[in-house]
Amino acid sequence: MTVTDLIRNEKDKTAFSFEVLPPVKGTGIDKLFSSIDSLCEFNPRYINITTHRNEVIYKETADGLFERRTGCRRPGTVAIAAAISNKYDITVVPHILCSGFSKQDTEYILLDLQFLGITNLLLLRGDKAKDQSGFVPEKGGCRNALELAEQVNAFNNGFFADGSQIKSSLTPFVYGVAGYPEKHEESPNQDMDIYWLKKKVEAGAEYVVTQMFYDNNKYFDFVERARKEGINVPIIPGIKPFSKLSQLSVIPKTFKVDLPQELVTEVLKCNDDRDVKALGIEWCINQCRELIDNGVPGVHFYTIGAVDNVRDVARAIY
Repeated sequence: MTVTDLIRNEKDKTAFSFEVLPPVKGTGIDKLFSSIDSLCEFNPRYINITTHRNEVIYKETADGLFERRTGCRRPGTVAIAAAISNKYDITVVPHILCSGFSKQDTEYILLDLQFLGITNLLLLRGDKAKDQSGFVPEKGGCRNALELAEQVNAFNNGFFADGSQIKSSLTPFVYGVAGYPEKHEESPNQDMDIYWLKKKVEAGAEYVVTQMFYDNNKYFDFVERARKEGINVPIIPGIKPFSKLSQLSVIPKTFKVDLPQELVTEVLKCNDDRDVKALGIEWCINQCRELIDNGVPGVHFYTIGAVDNVRDVARAIY
């Protein structure tokens, strides 16, 4: 079933879903399965699996110098999606990126997913490489999520990126895209951000999942602006509990998200991260309850480093 089907079929409660990271190279899958096990009691409708580009790595050599190499710390998104789908019988949604991937790379991923019967995707441009001052597409790659959507559309219509025809019949991919209640960091303003979001929806995106936010008014305003521009697909709020004192600076810097002053004031009263974790869970519970009371199509949790927190929040609201 598609993500939108799964959401619409939840008649008695708001759909619960979450995102996971593939394991670090060489660490195995058991910890990931344990995290999923702890959240299965809330009947997740789907699980997103992040994708990671190759990065520059400097490795020390025997003579004390450093050698520049490229590598991926978290490979295996397609395999992890297959493993989760097989073990849990839960719909999986692998991320497909522009960043670090050529169109041919993407093509091979789509072919692998077809063989596995995995046809739900989340299409993202992805972040710039750490050694780049701005985003640079891979040679022969898509420049943005709109171009990536166009490539997936062509694949669905039976054509490879080079224009040659796919000879076998395919199950069409369906996909969602990202939305930014506080605008994408590279967008000059929110009007332009909404403009490009509408383009992605017109290209075929069936839903939008948002960047995390801690002020529900940001989400409500974003949805209202999107609706005024004719964007009528489900807009799913992305949520992550606040959990550490260090996140007062890390979250705004990393994710370009503002923290409400009320939350900041309460965090500064905390003695340690244990107190912050309890506060973050309480804030998130209240945030989710308000969202659900206002009829959101689902609540999507970012669980990285916060599985226990998400479980506590889900127990309170589901």
